[in-house]
Amino acid sequence: MEFQVTNSPFNQEQAELLNRLLPTLTEGQRIWLSGYLAALQGAAAAGTPVAVPSAVAPVSVAVVPKEVTVLFGSQTGNSHGLAKKVSKKLEEQGFKVTLSSMGDFKPNGLKNVQNLLIVASTQGEGDPPDSAIPFYEFLHSKRAPQLEGKPFAVLGLGDTSYEFFCQTGKDFDKRLEELGGKRIIPRVDCDVDYDESAAEWMNNIVASLSEASSAPASGVGTGAAVASETESEYSRSNPFKAEVLENLNLNGRGSDRETRHVEISLEGSNLQYEPGDSLGVYPENHPRLVDELIEAMGWKAEELVSINKNGDKLPLREALLRHYEITVLTKPLLEQAAKLTSSNGLEELLQAGREQELRAYLNERDLLDLVQDYSLKGVSAGEFVAILRKIPARLYSIASSSKAFPDEVHITVRAVRYESRGRERYGVCSVQLAERIQSGDTLPVYIQSNSNFKLPESADTPIIMIGPGTGVAPFRAFLGEREETGAAGKTWLFYGDQHFSTDFLYQTEWQRWLKQGVLTRMDVAFSRDTDKKVYVQHRMLEKSRELYQWLQEGASVYICGDEKKMAHDVHAALTTIIEQEGKFSPEEAAEYLTRMQQQKRYQRDVY
Repeated sequence: MEFQVTNSPFNQEQAELLNRLLPTLTEGQRIWLSGYLAALQGAAAAGTPVAVPSAVAPVSVAVVPKEVTVLFGSQTGNSHGLAKKVSKKLEEQGFKVTLSSMGDFKPNGLKNVQNLLIVASTQGEGDPPDSAIPFYEFLHSKRAPQLEGKPFAVLGLGDTSYEFFCQTGKDFDKRLEELGGKRIIPRVDCDVDYDESAAEWMNNIVASLSEASSAPASGVGTGAAVASETESEYSRSNPFKAEVLENLNLNGRGSDRETRHVEISLEGSNLQYEPGDSLGVYPENHPRLVDELIEAMGWKAEELVSINKNGDKLPLREALLRHYEITVLTKPLLEQAAKLTSSNGLEELLQAGREQELRAYLNERDLLDLVQDYSLKGVSAGEFVAILRKIPARLYSIASSSKAFPDEVHITVRAVRYESRGRERYGVCSVQLAERIQSGDTLPVYIQSNSNFKLPESADTPIIMIGPGTGVAPFRAFLGEREETGAAGKTWLFYGDQHFSTDFLYQTEWQRWLKQGVLTRMDVAFSRDTDKKVYVQHRMLEKSRELYQWLQEGASVYICGDEKKMAHDVHAALTTIIEQEGKFSPEEAAEYLTRMQQQKRYQRDVY
């Protein structure tokens, strides 16, 4: 649209100047200019002079920005990170944003929310994250308010290798619609490689809300300048190439297990972390599997293939080593692969009624199995890699305190090796660390903050830590932090593994902390050293009275490790202890633990 003298209050010279200027302005410059003109008009009406603001000064305007509430349900921190990003984008456009974990949000305030954004991950068999459970249950109860016409949008995070992909996000989206809410934009379900789809969702949210709102931009420059001084430039999408300082096997000779203690330098990265956070490591696929796949498909290792939507290319072997996931099969992948072959076998496996057979196939096989089982040889390398998803980072609970080890981060990783269908199988990252990474090598890493697994605010609060095997890693960080800060609160560690003589990870450190009083007490369970297998939950039940007394004194409980069995058994043991020692009914014991979760006194880092 052009200014004309006949349809505007401008003379010919002004109209020509405006017509030359306006098409050259960026969206941010237009928003800034509209805010400045609004401020100029308001100041003129009040009879006060107006100074032209600098590029980094916030513009004071009379218009009250619309409000947006961003709620996140996060287990490992991904949803929290994305929620912070969309909040920042909206604030830069002048919106007043309330960012909150679902666990901290008071559900009764839902009816007062103007615009609601939900960012939620899914864990296990389609379950919401621990911190999101109370809000999830409230929303699906009869107490949930009607939200007639309430604008909302949902971003779901998940993993297509799981049957109930993004189920929590789907549940929120459906329920908000049932309560009368109106979608701002359609829900987006993100796989492990979520950067592009999440960014597109955020941009569409900002555009939709900005279009429906008169909210002008606030000063963007000041916030950006401050952030650049305190935040690292390295992130999930821009990992830091960190040098490996040490890579040691923690298990003794004769052990069936291999557990690596890896010390990594963060010097020069400005990456910061707290106990409870995780380290993301981008791994490489096993060279043997890559070579076997190339041979099975009759491809050429040096053939160039695309590695992203921008059209960047790499030799096929390098792309399969570092960019594409080849060890995990998903239903969407099989659906895409079926379109590349004339064989009916894959189509039949994907038919309704064969879900159990499909589930078993996905759980037990990798990409090499797929191309061999369904004769995919003949499909070009370019066509094939186009249906693969990017190799996701592996998250490991940090096993060090940055106060104790400045500019370093430590992780504890158990190598996964097994045989299936006549072939050796490998944990992608764990075996890379065990076999192919030495001191002096580099790894692409980033810090994944986890607000759902943090030490109590008060250093006097007692803590109970339950972490068998590599699940003990974050508790090495917890105790290292408490040693450095001189925290006075009591500490109790439950640790378990197979054999005392070969599998007692970090034994000398626990003993030193026990002697110094940093660790108040420790109970261990070595399952293969006795006729009857004994696990950490059995030790907890044996100490039932003392453990309940600690809970009554306000102790916080932390669980780290396997979600499917260990965490379930430990949760059941805690419920039993509360029920027996507190003389509660099963329902009352469950409510006791729920209250602990709401008070952030019961936190889990499970996988």
